[in-house]
Amino acid sequence: MASSTACFDVVVVGAGPAGLFLAVCLARWGYKIKHIDKREVPTVTGRADGIQPRSLHIFRNMGLKRQLMAHDPAKLYEVSFWDPAPAGRGIHRTGSWSACPEFIDARYPFTTVLHQGFIERGLLDDMRKHGADVQRPWEIVGFENDGKDPRYPLEVTFKHAKTGGSESVRARYLFSGEGARSFVRDKLGFTIRRKDPVSHVWAVMDGVVRTDFPDVKMKCTIHSDYGSIMVIPRENNLTRLYIQLASSTDKNADSQKETTEAEVQASAKNILKPYCIEWDRVEWYSVYPIGQGIVEKYGSDNRIFLGGDCCHTHSPKAGQGMNHAFHDALNLAWKIHHVEAGFADRSILSTYESERKLIAENLLEFDAKYSALFSQRMPSASEVGAASAGNDGDSGSGEESEFVKTFKTNTEFTSGYGILYPANEFNWSPSHRAASHLFIQLSKLRPGYVMPSANVTRVVDANLVHLEQEIPMNGSFRIFIFAGKPSTSRAALADLAVNLVKPRSFYKTYERNDLSTVSYHERDNPHSHFFSVCTVFAAPRHKIEISKSVPALLARYSDHIYADDVWDGRVPEAKASAHAKMGLDANAGAVAIVRPDGHVGCAVRLVEGSGTVDALNEYFGAFATKKLGQGIMQAKM
Repeated sequence: MASSTACFDVVVVGAGPAGLFLAVCLARWGYKIKHIDKREVPTVTGRADGIQPRSLHIFRNMGLKRQLMAHDPAKLYEVSFWDPAPAGRGIHRTGSWSACPEFIDARYPFTTVLHQGFIERGLLDDMRKHGADVQRPWEIVGFENDGKDPRYPLEVTFKHAKTGGSESVRARYLFSGEGARSFVRDKLGFTIRRKDPVSHVWAVMDGVVRTDFPDVKMKCTIHSDYGSIMVIPRENNLTRLYIQLASSTDKNADSQKETTEAEVQASAKNILKPYCIEWDRVEWYSVYPIGQGIVEKYGSDNRIFLGGDCCHTHSPKAGQGMNHAFHDALNLAWKIHHVEAGFADRSILSTYESERKLIAENLLEFDAKYSALFSQRMPSASEVGAASAGNDGDSGSGEESEFVKTFKTNTEFTSGYGILYPANEFNWSPSHRAASHLFIQLSKLRPGYVMPSANVTRVVDANLVHLEQEIPMNGSFRIFIFAGKPSTSRAALADLAVNLVKPRSFYKTYERNDLSTVSYHERDNPHSHFFSVCTVFAAPRHKIEISKSVPALLARYSDHIYADDVWDGRVPEAKASAHAKMGLDANAGAVAIVRPDGHVGCAVRLVEGSGTVDALNEYFGAFATKKLGQGIMQAKM
């Protein structure tokens, strides 16, 4: 290898949602990124625009939500449905429902609608703050895992799209976020498997309109005798219209791809009758085919990975493409980080595909149902009412309607809060190699699911805070100690602290090398880069004295000690609502391990003695690079 060849931790190809989000995470965590995009400029008009509740939660956890909301995006709280009116009198509203129903415990129960360009701009700004940027217009023309340098086994070659100049670099990882047309995917020979042989031709138009249609500021699905439209309000008085023009089985499908802007506007006018619509201007217009498909593999050699639209394609109806790209990127980013930082074995990278491909399969299944319901029949008013109310929807029949079942499953999933990762080394189950009897199975604090939200009072400053947001997206596992009542957990907490610092405990083994020079003001990682600790007591704040109730090790996280004394309407009878929302008894303690992406890993009972730490050593030992716990057990013998 020539000495002049530049070396990078990760090469990212494509500066859409997946590529940018991955680069932001890794740049924040100190990695050297080479990021290219073949477009000369970032997205200017069109493309994706919907940020679902869970994605907005993640942006808040990264400190990026405020920047997005500064653009005054539309917030979609309800979905409105319109059907043909009787006797050919145009269309009429048949019902509406919540975009994020109350049975979903979301911090932000709405879809945020904002032009993709603004979202990209926020991510680009954050990259630059952390020493990374996107080089344009460059495209990838080759790559090989030649192993010539064991530290940087990949050779990646680029070509400048204008000058034709080329460049080769070496890298540890290559990530393709190129979208539906992926050079990396094609060179690997990975094919898209079509879930549905029928593809659909869609038209999408963003514009500023004048209309007397009453629900133009809401998300609407409109069916009429002239066709169907989906209406999405946008920022800056923009309105997006989606119109399905044809399916691949239609005789005129190919000709529909040439449908003009004026023809789509004429179609929209007919569909919206008796209401009128005119355009002041059109910002973006496109016609494109969409089919449901998923790539056969998400990566190669645990070195080359795909994410976002180059992995899965589907209809735009559910507003999922960009959101799943964010989740793909976050899932892979923290796993690369833990491998490269020396905490986890490289084999964990295979869980990127097993977790995210399963979710993509679920997305395509739900998308098929979603599309069929919207394209073939509209719900009756009684069904809409049942779904919106969140009841069982049986309308006296004794059996919940298929529509209501699909609605409930779909809305929880599309909000992002219904994502459930399967059992593996990160998501504990009875088949996990960690077999301690202290692991507990809870319906609410369930491994693989997002940690439930909870309001608590921070002890040091009496601020009411969102517990699940208190640890920022720092790449660490989050250790939540639900300590129950201080009077009953004192001994167990003391034993927990003693055993955490014993040789070969997971906590001591992965202690920071610079411990003696760590700033007094370090809130989140004073002892380890891999763990952040929160302690929650089931007691009023004024009864918690940190110096007396908390062992010194845990008191070091003084900004992360909380009183579970905030009433919550979801558990109105509970005196310790955070414990109750996790499914925990306020008289007994537990330790919850939450993955860096906010999904629950496991829960272990808080007991006196070494049992709690022994169980956690087993859990982390399933994927850590160093042996944990054996030294402690041998010493006892």
